[in-house]
Amino acid sequence: MSKLILSLDGGGIRGAATSQFLTHVEESLKNNHATQLRDCVDFYAGTSTGSIIALALATTDMSLTDINKLYAVDSAKKIFEENRGLFEIDGINAPKYEAKGKTDLLRKELKKVKLGDVPDDKEVLAVSYGIERRKPVIFKSTDQTHRELYSADVADASSAAPTFFPTKELEMEDVVDNFWLIDGGVIANNPTMCAIAEARRRWKENSIDELNVLSIGTGYRTRTINGPASRKWGGLQWMTKGNLIDLLADERVVAYQARTIISAGNYIRVNAELKESSWLPQPPKDEMDDISGANIAKLKNLGDYWFKVYGDAVIELLTNTYNGPSLDRIDSKTGKPTIVD
Repeated sequence: MSKLILSLDGGGIRGAATSQFLTHVEESLKNNHATQLRDCVDFYAGTSTGSIIALALATTDMSLTDINKLYAVDSAKKIFEENRGLFEIDGINAPKYEAKGKTDLLRKELKKVKLGDVPDDKEVLAVSYGIERRKPVIFKSTDQTHRELYSADVADASSAAPTFFPTKELEMEDVVDNFWLIDGGVIANNPTMCAIAEARRRWKENSIDELNVLSIGTGYRTRTINGPASRKWGGLQWMTKGNLIDLLADERVVAYQARTIISAGNYIRVNAELKESSWLPQPPKDEMDDISGANIAKLKNLGDYWFKVYGDAVIELLTNTYNGPSLDRIDSKTGKPTIVD
């Protein structure tokens, strides 16, 4: 029997496009197929903002409508609470945002659920990075030592983006010392390959041909980095002008690996460039923390468009009736998904 992975990228407030798209998916499944997204997904995976959505779907009973509200202006202002420390240049010699607002909102919305609260025969993972031990930390319900961790704390750690939020401390039973964790986007902003690897280990009886993947991005930057000027940059310039965090979090290598490994017709990647085009005349800002009402509206409009062009194929993939080719990100010229050869 086939298994389906839902993989969700990081990207801060750009997760509004993801949540809006999934809200449309949920409505279509309910209205036209008498089912819901949770009935169709076997393995949830997320990094950073994607981990918040993935963990909410996997371990709580929050509706997609309520999850989508996390990406409204009011909630965003609570998450992106500006650091008001004295003598601190936010994002330079101190985190740009306080930890408390994000932590409080996640604990309020995700409550006291744990990774082990994922339904039977379903799994979830979230990507983070342990800085003291310099190692990826893949929180997963398949690991018994992780099942007692609170989903809110895991999501908090997975979304602790360097320069934006403080490092997250999290106690774990399988290590002597507490873990100090940062955003998983520094190693796997697109968690699809992590999910494929873990799903293959979890369901050994299933062949790769029986694995379906719905991978959703948050858009990606296309602005040019000044190549000649970069020859003289040090650390500060690479952080401020080179947007080094975004370079580390580029999702396209993982997207290439996933679409190559997964069988033809079993993979759909929902994503697009964040630049002006004929089909996107007013693109959202590409910053992960532009929480203005106008930008959030543009991000949700992007999610609307994604459903327009990917919706039918995604619904068929989720209901195991898809017979088309694998699809990748939107072609900026045509406004349609790219067909994977």
